Amino acid sequence: MLSTSDFRKNLKIKFKGDLYVIVDFQHAKTAQRRAVVRTKLKNLRTGQVLEESFAAGDTVEKPDFSERMMQYLYSADDEYHFMDSRTYEQVALKQKQVGDYSWYLQENLEYKILFFEGQPVNIDMPSSVVLKVVEAEPAVKGDSVSNIMKNVKLETGLSIKVPLFIKEGDRVKIDTRSGEYLERA
Repeated sequence: MLSTSDFRKNLKIKFKGDLYVIVDFQHAKTAQRRAVVRTKLKNLRTGQVLEESFAAGDTVEKPDFSERMMQYLYSADDEYHFMDSRTYEQVALKQKQVGDYSWYLQENLEYKILFFEGQPVNIDMPSSVVLKVVEAEPAVKGDSVSNIMKNVKLETGLSIKVPLFIKEGDRVKIDTRSGEYLERA
């Protein structure tokens, strides 16, 4: 069992019989009342986000889920297909389960897939990934006075802002939580 004092972002909990991840939370205390923890929970099966309040000290179940490293194969329609390299078992995750992480998926790389009650429910992405720049605007001489950024397109189709010195063909490290440029790789 997990107490509300254990809540943190990206914590997975079992609530109302389903698997949720805490997207955001806030401890709030008002005069003459018990403290309350307000949370935003995302259902890992459906992608639905709901807001829920818990009294301080309430407990929720810790989910019994498993994780397996699986190789990303391809995407078709709104599904992303992964394969277990040991058993060759293939599973598919829906677009709403993968969410914005789809911009960081690279074919033939391995990712941690979360399983709940035998079904794949979500992908556990690393905090950063390295992607190749395929299109970059040219840097204009004299634009180096301040921290100017330019748009580039990455190999997965994602467009981000990077410093002027990044050019086509460079590999850049991207934060998967915010989608921001971290450094040249």
